[in-house]
Amino acid sequence: MTTDTILSDEQKQYLEGFLSAVAARNGGAGGGTPDIHRIAQDRFVTAGKSLSAEEDAKRKAPPLDMWDEIGANAAADRAPKGIDVFRHKFFGLFYVAPAQDSFMCRLRIPNGILSAYQLTGLADLAETLGGGTLDVTTRANLQIREIQPRSALDMLTAIQDLGLTSRGAGADNIRNITGSPTAGIDPTELIDTRPLARALHFTILNHRELYGLPRKFNIAFDGGGQISVLEDTNDIGFAAVRVGDGGAVPAGVYFRMVLGGITGHGEFAHDTGILLKSEECVAAAVAVVRVFIANGDRTDRKRARFKYLLDEWGMGRVMAEVGKELSFTPPKVPAAQCLPRGPMLKHGHVGIHKQKQKGMNYIGVGLPVGRLSAAQARGLAAIARQFGSGTIRLTVWQNLILSDISDAKLSGARMAIEEIGLSAEASPIRGALVACTGNTGCKFAATDTKAQALYLAQYLETRIKLDKPINIHLTGCPHSCAQHYVGDIGLLGVKVAQGDEMIEGYTIVVGGGAGGEQRIAREIARDVPFADVADRLEALLRCYLAERRSAESFHEFTGRHSVEALRAMLATEPVG
Repeated sequence: MTTDTILSDEQKQYLEGFLSAVAARNGGAGGGTPDIHRIAQDRFVTAGKSLSAEEDAKRKAPPLDMWDEIGANAAADRAPKGIDVFRHKFFGLFYVAPAQDSFMCRLRIPNGILSAYQLTGLADLAETLGGGTLDVTTRANLQIREIQPRSALDMLTAIQDLGLTSRGAGADNIRNITGSPTAGIDPTELIDTRPLARALHFTILNHRELYGLPRKFNIAFDGGGQISVLEDTNDIGFAAVRVGDGGAVPAGVYFRMVLGGITGHGEFAHDTGILLKSEECVAAAVAVVRVFIANGDRTDRKRARFKYLLDEWGMGRVMAEVGKELSFTPPKVPAAQCLPRGPMLKHGHVGIHKQKQKGMNYIGVGLPVGRLSAAQARGLAAIARQFGSGTIRLTVWQNLILSDISDAKLSGARMAIEEIGLSAEASPIRGALVACTGNTGCKFAATDTKAQALYLAQYLETRIKLDKPINIHLTGCPHSCAQHYVGDIGLLGVKVAQGDEMIEGYTIVVGGGAGGEQRIAREIARDVPFADVADRLEALLRCYLAERRSAESFHEFTGRHSVEALRAMLATEPVG
């Protein structure tokens, strides 16, 4: 059968027009699609500079084309070596030797929201193909660990069977798109971030040029409600704001776009000054990413993050280039013309809280440093189905939320949570106790952060009684996956010389915060052996309780004291 016999004249005309458009975009007949990444690499090569090993690997063999290679390795039960470890990360597979002789698989879950069916399926995968646990990450995401090389391809395909993906979850890609964890149910939110996170998620998945950036990239949407998503720590943050009458733009809800957050490098995102309608945010995000792709450093990995392009160029030049990528011109509006944000609940992601839907509630479940057994995950999925809408919401605080639980079912849901060994309550210390993977699962970490976080929480809870929540963040290395610089107390893992041995210890920083408490924590002690950390923190917190002003928070208390004064408190001998 020939084409002429199955296409009408109208269909042939349409096809000819479509193919002409494709040819034009590809540079004409016989031309290849212009590759924004290769053009960027060529600029450095032409200037006589050497690409980094990772850029060279991407240039020689695009990692997204290695599906068959992953399959061959799985069939041979063979772990990747050398630069192939990096390339596997494009599929969310992290070979974490020598910490563990296995893969970790990281997912992509836009706005951190998944169904009970999906959580049940992931629990089964963790048990059959992994080590039997699920870890909630600081990007409201999930990781499965201890996956043997022979099971790697089975894991990837099974994840896709659940309607999820791990594509682009690691390496030089846009990481999981975060949004307000109580989106759509928060009584005080300005806008529901779920559609935006979902739209950007699928835009990334379906545009190949949005993979293989100079380095990783984080994007977050904050809907202006009671719980922060830490959008100001992201490369791009969208913060919902309300504008009143009489301003430069019509009254309503918009997003302010902030750029260049990377708190591990001591930097919060900077306000661009522009306001965006919700329907313009995805296009604006893609425009910023494309500017980074075209101009980010491809030679020095230490300076390849977006922050360094922003530092080199300045906001004016970056936004001028972003404007060239957009079909609209966002208005510039001073932040003072936006109405103040309402009060925030520091630990509102834990406990029972009213939703904006009448008679409905959400329950924030505290997870011990973000880790769930497969049995607990299945239990939570069952509770979500039986008592709620079957929805599970992950948070950037390594906890999760079960939503849409009626007043009549609250008691039963709470009891069911306790029966699986978890709780809807958390102490002021455990409510935002955040820890990265640590050296039991990450080769970069200097300390066993998760186990040590639990020890510190138990020790401090038995010694002092706090009446206000504090955030304690433990991170095992300067990569700062647990964002130690935005915690009330931040602990950065280090190796400490003790005689002829190197033991685990921490650098201690205090007074950090994000959102309305935005501040980079200040260092008050370095190279403290872990055996001494608990006593030092107890001494500091006792000084806070004894010397604070009225109902002063720890964040406020540390903010009005000098580094020298805080160091003196840390050195005070604890009581008992």
